Amino acid sequence: MRLLILAAAATFYLGLAGLVPADRAAADGTSRLDVVTTTSMIGDAARAIAGDRAEVTHLMGEGIDPHTYRQTRSDVVRLGEADLVFWNGLYLEAQLEELLLQLGERKSVVAVAEALPAEVLLESEEFEGRFDPHVWMDAGLWAEVVGAIRETLIEHDPDGEPVYLANAESYLEEVAELDDYARSVLASVPERARALVTAHDAFQYFGRAYDFEVIGIQGISTDSEAGLREIEDLVSLIVEREIGAVFFESSVTDRNVRALVEGAQARGHELIVGGELFSDAMGSPGSYEGTYVGMIDHNVTTITRALDGEAPELGMNGRLEAAM
Repeated sequence: MRLLILAAAATFYLGLAGLVPADRAAADGTSRLDVVTTTSMIGDAARAIAGDRAEVTHLMGEGIDPHTYRQTRSDVVRLGEADLVFWNGLYLEAQLEELLLQLGERKSVVAVAEALPAEVLLESEEFEGRFDPHVWMDAGLWAEVVGAIRETLIEHDPDGEPVYLANAESYLEEVAELDDYARSVLASVPERARALVTAHDAFQYFGRAYDFEVIGIQGISTDSEAGLREIEDLVSLIVEREIGAVFFESSVTDRNVRALVEGAQARGHELIVGGELFSDAMGSPGSYEGTYVGMIDHNVTTITRALDGEAPELGMNGRLEAAM
């Protein structure tokens, strides 16, 4: 019932959207697109590509879990007034999916990760017929998503094509540099140590791209819960494999990770917390980690250093706020 009410409200605001005074203007005096994204990662890419030709905002900020996020009334207003909406899709925004699909019947609502061909996606073991939505964990794959955002902006604002092409080229150069850095430093992690244990199963694309075994305590969705037996089995695996570090995630509770540490210690195995990783949201707004490049740079550098690899203390660009 709540969803139906909010969906009805969204339809109402869609009707009003055309009556909202246009007060967004680019530097050349032309009206700017009003773009709303769900996640901060999509927002970062859209903002970089659009430049001054669009006002880009995102619904989910620092530390927000997109798997469980439910829209607020103000979100419905923002979505209703937007010229263009970007969301990840692939069931990442599980609680928003029905509303976004309904909005898509009235306006441009684009699931950018679903622009990727099925053959490059990883199937979800948790949800039959679904794919793993965490595509941004592979910088090379994310570049293809950036391309989809660029093409959508051009489609909706053909006059801005030269700007979108130039901005996207610059942004993609940064992403390519990030991918090269990740491959270089992660390759320095000893083979025996290439096991990444995290709070939930968000790093499978990372593992495939950079040759790591990934073990998530919870499933792809943080709605899933790890039981006592699962924790005990993971502790046994960690002790048997002599895994030395596990990682917190910024948007997921740390209780299961702490349970692993305590369980390993009870069996006489030293297990440390290697650091906090950004999984489903970027860092603080205005910080380097609050950008896509900074987010992945932080993750790559933190993982490498915690698992006995070699990486610069302050990361690829020497800008990380806290290094492991």
